[in-house]
Amino acid sequence: MPQMAPIYWLFMFFFFIMSFMLFFMLNYFMKPYSKINFSSDSNKTLIYKSWKL
Repeated sequence: MPQMAPIYWLFMFFFFIMSFMLFFMLNYFMKPYSKINFSSDSNKTLIYKSWKL
């Protein structure tokens, strides 16, 4: 039904906003980039994998 189209897009908009907020909240509180500490691992040799064949 064409009458249901605004309700559908409103639902999709709120779903997008909620998933966007959830992504940023998880990224803010978990901080996956701060778990890597290069200063304490200075004596260890880091192995970098290259994607080149």
